[in-house]
Amino acid sequence: MLVLGIETTCDETAAAVVEKPDARAGKILSNVVLSQVNEHAAFGGVVPEIAARAHVEALDMIIERAIAEAQCSFASLDGVAAAAGPGLIGGVIVGLTTAKAIALVLEKPLIAVNHLEAHALTARLTDATPFPYCLFLASGGHTQIVAVLGVGDYVRLGTTLDDAIGEAFDKTAKLLGLGYPGGPQVEKEAIGGNPARFPLPRPMIGRAHADFSLSGLKTALRLEAERIAPLSDHDVRDLCASFQQSVVDVVADRLRNGLKLFRERHGKPTALVAAGGVAANEAIRKVLHRVAFEAGTVLVVPPAELCTDNGAMIAWAGAERLALGLTDTLDTPPHARWPLQKVRGVAARRSSVDADASTVIQGGA
Repeated sequence: MLVLGIETTCDETAAAVVEKPDARAGKILSNVVLSQVNEHAAFGGVVPEIAARAHVEALDMIIERAIAEAQCSFASLDGVAAAAGPGLIGGVIVGLTTAKAIALVLEKPLIAVNHLEAHALTARLTDATPFPYCLFLASGGHTQIVAVLGVGDYVRLGTTLDDAIGEAFDKTAKLLGLGYPGGPQVEKEAIGGNPARFPLPRPMIGRAHADFSLSGLKTALRLEAERIAPLSDHDVRDLCASFQQSVVDVVADRLRNGLKLFRERHGKPTALVAAGGVAANEAIRKVLHRVAFEAGTVLVVPPAELCTDNGAMIAWAGAERLALGLTDTLDTPPHARWPLQKVRGVAARRSSVDADASTVIQGGA
């Protein structure tokens, strides 16, 4: 099974072709990603209008390159998948509309993929991780702990009540005058800093649930920075190290609770899976390994290039859904917001079919 995947939900224009064998990890035949970091750096964050325009200008070329690198043809595709949300709506429209046009012309199935589901299923692409597993999804826009029970079957165990972890890193970088994207810059500065210098809070630690809150930590960091201003390079390194250590401690505590909730509700997970750009942070990866070991499971983290937004994860999610007969019509809408728990799965489809059959029987009677 060959599926083309298109990703345009934020500031990466991406396309990929993935092959799905039976009951094994997938094979990435091509994975082309064009980053817009330079276009947005001057603004300290992603500008939706600029991002959408850049997707329009680049997407055709990116798709052509993905097909060429995969050494296949459009006619050999079994399906066309595109991220239909959640994300910046202008970019989502560009990618989904392009996928619809290709599917229409080729008379191939369309699969409208939830961007978060694509992250959730990437471990099955790279490691053939069996269900059920516990997902820690952490990026610039999302922070969640999710029980992944099957394709289209997700139970949220914890989420952020305000800022996502990646967002908190980016805002910290902006506050301290570091470059964009902020996460890697904060991590770089933290390496040479003293994580114990500033007594920053650890929000939510000790609570019985698995939710996160980062806004208070961000405010505490700002107050410390204002207290000792003007900041030296040494101060910046220590602030970054203190902030990162607080996040690491919070992640460890929240994940322990999340895994406890998982075991109570769904049994032992086959793995702890980390996805999203924050998973590339080495300090966070180390604590993920420790938490997974304590829980008696293994940690699965896809390669860094598959943790950030890319077309391969969209193509794979499309292939997983296509294999189960979960396709979409050409009037499928784009979504700015699309909770993972509202993704349609096999169980929902069967319920719908049963309901339709019941209506027909009752009507006939």
